[in-house]
Parts: sequence; structure tokens; C-alpha cells
Amino acid sequence: MSDRIPSDEVQDLEYEQWLELQIFENIDEVELRNVLMEELSFLKKMNVREYTLWQKYTEIQRKYPVTKTSDLFFQSNTNYYPKLNELKNNIWIPEDPDDYLKLEPKVTLVNASTNVKTWNALRIFIHSQRNNTNIGRNLFFIVTDNVTDKYLGILCLSSDFLDLTPRDKYIGWTREQRTQDKRISHTSIGSTIVPTQPLGFNYLGGKLMALLVISNVPEQAWNDRYNNKLAGITTTSLYGSFSQYQNLRYWNKRGHSAGSIKFEPLKETISIVKEWLKYKHTRRYWEWYVATGTDGMPLKRDYKQRSLSFTYNQLTIPKEYVATNHQRGIYFCSLFENTREFLREEIEERELVKRFDNSVEALTEIWKERYAKKRVKKLLEDGRYNNESLFYSDMIGKSWEECKEKYIKEVGR
Repeated sequence: MSDRIPSDEVQDLEYEQWLELQIFENIDEVELRNVLMEELSFLKKMNVREYTLWQKYTEIQRKYPVTKTSDLFFQSNTNYYPKLNELKNNIWIPEDPDDYLKLEPKVTLVNASTNVKTWNALRIFIHSQRNNTNIGRNLFFIVTDNVTDKYLGILCLSSDFLDLTPRDKYIGWTREQRTQDKRISHTSIGSTIVPTQPLGFNYLGGKLMALLVISNVPEQAWNDRYNNKLAGITTTSLYGSFSQYQNLRYWNKRGHSAGSIKFEPLKETISIVKEWLKYKHTRRYWEWYVATGTDGMPLKRDYKQRSLSFTYNQLTIPKEYVATNHQRGIYFCSLFENTREFLREEIEERELVKRFDNSVEALTEIWKERYAKKRVKKLLEDGRYNNESLFYSDMIGKSWEECKEKYIKEVGR
């Protein structure tokens, strides 16, 4: 048993103490199943891009509610939340196609409440994927241009996946090494690697962000915060095999994910599911949503998906309504020539040999010369250069059909 998991006796005692203070609500099981079937039937008809946009839409409507006060409503949704206008207006937009050559990216660790709010707002509005903060370690970074102080993108390093077969085969480590010997603490996952637009489209800004997440700033921040030498970084593509990591220097593709994602109902419905679990399967609910390990983190990893899978099974929801096939490419960056040997405990930390110059300046230069230059030249030749920004604040207060019509082509941009 991992030393982060309390003994059975301790768990039993904590469970009984918690149980004495609880109030339970008896949820109608038939009604819950009908609600889930209705929502899952709606989601089942969507392709992966529609589902991604739907999650973004529901996230924004939940976090940025509005009240219609007149037939005119309001002219600009961002006026309802003035801070959003400030963020939107501070996104880097070139005046000339060659302005990318003047960029001097600066990677800043988020460590104050104001910056945290800024990071979260940017994460919600500049990218189509829903903002899901990982359980465990998280280091957030904002990338700006040192010359203009405009936003270029955001990054996040999080606790790595405990099990990821293609990565694990490549490294050659055992599960015991990852868990009991805690070698997983020496890797991280780039859980957010997002450029602003039009940097992303016009100049392959996603590749710049993917290079900056392996730069010395996040690396040193991880070493300092967690006192674990960061030796490698994992990430996954958003859609299938083709992604911003394709043919990107220092990142190597190691395979695909298992190829299935579970549909998630609305947050309000998930709250009802949790009440049903609490009443009908109390111990499981406690293990998923209440219990913690000795490190203070949730006792069960991936508890949300576990609880949903269990609920779908218990309520006999047909499998075809539960998940969609969706493979993601898996990529890994070794920061050292002998990263794998270090993770397999064959060498000590002092023996690590740096694999490449990961200064922000060096990586930025690679991006400009190898990727941005060719990209913008090709777009200009084809007449596809697009200087429009992308900021999802217009979703506030709009219907799903309105948002789908306007933004479906932007998903993954």
C-alpha cells in the first residue's frame, strides 16, 4: 500500500466520524436516470468539436451569468464584466506580419491572487477547451511580450498521470517506481499550453508555448516549489494525432491514449448524482468526494470519472450513451540526455546531463526561425493570414445555437 493511503482502520474511523454528521436526501432513481438519458442523448449526437464547444458554452454560462433587464439587453457582453474588456484589449495583435520578430516572451509564475484571477479568465476565454484544474500539483504561468506587455499565452504544469502506457513503455519504469519510490514526482504534465490569437494561427504560437513550457523558468519553479528534480514533461494532443506538438523539436510522440472519453452531464445534474451516491452508496461517495490521503490530497485519483462510470453502470445507462471514441496523441519531452535512466533509478540526480539549451531566449529563437517564419509566409501567399483575435466573451448571455453558429469553426484554433 502506498504510504499516502491511510490504513483500513484509520479509514474506517474517519468514515464513521464523518457519517455521524451527515444529512441524506433520497433521490428518485427513476427520475435521475431519465434526466441522465435525456442529457446523454443530446451529447451523443455531437462530434468531438461540438462536444468541446458545448462544454465551453456551459462553463461560461455557469461562471458568467447575466440577467436580462430590458428588451435591448446590453450592447456588449464584455461591458457586463468590465475586466474582460481589459483582458481582451491587452492581447498581442501585430500591426505588421513581421512583428513576431520583435517579440521577447516573458514567462511569469502566477503567485498572487490578482494574477490567479487573470490566468483563470484567460484560460476560459482564449481557448475552446474547458478549464479543468487538475487535482494535485499545479504551477500556473502567464506568457507576455516583454516589449509591449501584451498577453501571448498561458501555461500550467500539473501532477503527471500515474499510468500512461506509451510513456511508461518508453521510459521503462515500473509502477512501483512511479508510486512507492515516487519517481512520478520527477515528471509533470503540461496540462495547459495555450497561445492567444492571432499568435496561435498566424505564427504557430502553440508551438512557442509548447517550447516555453519546457523552458528553464517552469523547470526551476517546479524544482523550487516541490523539491523534486523535474526530468521530463508529458502532454497530450487535443484532437487525434495531428497537433501543435507534431514535428516539434524536443517533443517526441510516444503513442495514443486508450481512445475513449466519457460524456459529462451538466454540473447541476452531477450535483444530483452526488446526492444519490451519498444516499445509496455512502462509503463509495465518501472515498471519492470526502476522504483524503496522508498528503491531504483526494484519496482516489480520477474520482469524477470513477463515480460517473459507477453511476452509469448502476442505473443501466447503455454504453453507447456513455462515451465516445477519441484518441489523443501522447508526447514526452526528456529534459536530460539520461532522463529515462534517472526515472528508472539507475543513476543519481547529480549525474543528469542537460539535453538542450532551454533558456526562454534560445527556445524563442528556434520558434521564430523553424516555425513562425515558414507559417506566416505560407499564409500570406495563400491569402489566409487572419489578424482577428479570439475571445469567447460574446458567449455570455447567448443561446447555444447562436454560439455554435459563430464559434464551431474556431474550435481547436
